[in-house]
Amino acid sequence: VDKVRDVVGLYMAPPDRALVLCVDEKSQIQALNRTQPGLPLTFGKPATRTHDYTRHGTTSLFAALDVATGKVIGQLRRRHRSAEFLQFLNTIDASVPAGQDIHLIMDNYGTHKTEKVRAWFAAHPRYHVHFTPTSASWLNLVERFFGQISEKWIKRNTHTSVADLERSIRQYIEHHNITAKPFVWHKTADAILASVTRAAAKFR
Repeated sequence: VDKVRDVVGLYMAPPDRALVLCVDEKSQIQALNRTQPGLPLTFGKPATRTHDYTRHGTTSLFAALDVATGKVIGQLRRRHRSAEFLQFLNTIDASVPAGQDIHLIMDNYGTHKTEKVRAWFAAHPRYHVHFTPTSASWLNLVERFFGQISEKWIKRNTHTSVADLERSIRQYIEHHNITAKPFVWHKTADAILASVTRAAAKFR
């Protein structure tokens, strides 16, 4: 309950003169190449694509969504460990204004809580970490961006290698940031908690 109120409070009443970033990783993104070209969109017929494909490896997208602007800081890594997350934290730190307080909304994934990550935050006191409740990744707005890039871009394209996939993702993020709009959060913490209470009652 406290975590729901904390995270939703950051969305609906963000701190003055502070930056709120939603951080997460979309791991194991596959570079898939269809075995045959799809048929294009025509009048009365949707675009098509074959059901079978060839796998060419995977990459992971680390992303930080600026709640106020909708812009994304992104970084691609072939591995998905605490070491890569620390590198991404350094990328965030180099990308945001110096001296400004930063509030990070993250889930409880193990790579976010290692001793080295804790030491990094201790050495960077302007960062304030807010964890979403367990099994409530939908509270993290960056998941909206992940859904968008997956449905509108990754699944609609073919990629002949991991490098090709990574170029494609960087292209999408660059275009996204030019026309970025924030995802606006509307539901209050009280409304969310009431919905959860009603759902839980049905399974008692």
